[in-house]
Amino acid sequence: MGKIITIVNQKGGVGKTTTTVNLSAALAFAEKKTLMIDLDPQGNATSGIGIDRDKLQFTSYDLMLNTPNISQTIVKSNLEKLESLDIIGSNRHLVGSEVELVNEMAREHKLKKSLAIFKDKYDYILIDCPPSLGMLTLNALTACTDVIIPIQCEYYALEGLSHLLFTIHKVQNSLNPHLNIMGVLLTMYDQRLNLSHQVALEVTRYFNEKVFKAIIPRNVRLSEAPSHGKTIMHYDLMSSGSQNYLALAKEVIGR
Repeated sequence: MGKIITIVNQKGGVGKTTTTVNLSAALAFAEKKTLMIDLDPQGNATSGIGIDRDKLQFTSYDLMLNTPNISQTIVKSNLEKLESLDIIGSNRHLVGSEVELVNEMAREHKLKKSLAIFKDKYDYILIDCPPSLGMLTLNALTACTDVIIPIQCEYYALEGLSHLLFTIHKVQNSLNPHLNIMGVLLTMYDQRLNLSHQVALEVTRYFNEKVFKAIIPRNVRLSEAPSHGKTIMHYDLMSSGSQNYLALAKEVIGR
């Protein structure tokens, strides 16, 4: 069985979706059979990898509701060199899943039950979570083997982190005892700013060896890529953002 990795942080704008899309692509570039799951109703990971979310007939909504169409949720990107990458997209219909699950038994295990169909077919399954600690994120934490936490190198970077870690520990104790924090990823790093250095130092002091050596810079090309429906490797392979996500993929494989 491969690793199921949830990219999680309840704060918005920390680089969860950017990391999910580009790490998935980087793992596929390394010829690792990879499945990217967009579990955010905004569907940004879906559009960011070149898929029209509004044209999807089956999505991660079907995973959450355990519908008979689960096997039909997988689609391919039209981007080059991503033969090893499969995608389960998302759109606005996913919003309704949390309401529909309210009265369901074992609702925290819905995603895990659906992923049982896929988990032996992939080296890596990456899950992009919404910026909250609601039912969708809880399902992702219950279903996964590992967690990657992106933390932006900006003011208030550690705000709310204690709440996230508390949630992870609760899941470990009651729902998923094998859940592992694979690593913490520093994002939006600007080497010109003392603040970035200070945040990186503080995060490293707190998490020690859990912090990935690869650091994702604040990079214009990285910001532009999603608007073109491309990964950073397809948009600008030689950019610092691309090179650092490739380095991150190497670390993830090593861990």
